[in-house]
Amino acid sequence: MRTMHGSSSVTNTQITLHAEVQLLAKYPHPNVVKLLGFCWENDQFLLVYEFMPRGSLDKHLFLRGSVEALSWDIRLKIAIGTARGLAFLHSSKKSVIYRDFKTSNILLDEDYNAKLSDFGLAKFGPTEGKSHVTTRVMGTKGYAAPEYVATGHLYIKSDVYGFGVVLLELLTGRRAIDEFRPIEEVELVKWAWPYLEEKKKMMNIIDQNLENQYPMKGAWQAALLVGKCLQFDRKNRPSMEEVLETLENIKSHYNRF
Repeated sequence: MRTMHGSSSVTNTQITLHAEVQLLAKYPHPNVVKLLGFCWENDQFLLVYEFMPRGSLDKHLFLRGSVEALSWDIRLKIAIGTARGLAFLHSSKKSVIYRDFKTSNILLDEDYNAKLSDFGLAKFGPTEGKSHVTTRVMGTKGYAAPEYVATGHLYIKSDVYGFGVVLLELLTGRRAIDEFRPIEEVELVKWAWPYLEEKKKMMNIIDQNLENQYPMKGAWQAALLVGKCLQFDRKNRPSMEEVLETLENIKSHYNRF
């Protein structure tokens, strides 16, 4: 359940709530969290979702000691599930740009099936003949695509960049932004980028909690995919359908330890 409190900006809260209810009602999918109901009373707004017993992905990746470390197979399963959810949103008759793809918005059920949640910032994709949607820059630092941050232009492939950041977090076990690390390691993408160029270098950034229990070829293919998703020029990024195909190929052909 998510609670939103009214304030002097009740109008903005109403808009956010309405957008989320509309999207979740119109876009049912196994990898999109199910909205069971909502309530609006006395300036309190409640959204009631299906129960996701394992909580959000960020807890499993970053709260060391409180939960068991995720295995390689589970990380790949989560990546495939979220990719499938984004691909569904992008390819729907009226496409949706998620806009705030991050680990805290990925919820896990008992079997670690991943579902996208919190659609308050989602936008419908560009109409026919247009390439982007222009909107005020919102979202979470470290996940937003460079073209969106610079111009406010939101593209379908802006989500692909965010997916690349989350996939990098799954590989490294590090946060997109971590102010507690040395200055050169605060921004995950900038720090990790040189390590994505060579297989031997890539090994140095794999999450130590995996304890070397991962397939080298599979990890390398995933790292190559991260590099493609994080391309500065959005036109050079793959579609989420292509991302999903690559991840499923990794699972089928590069997942032997």
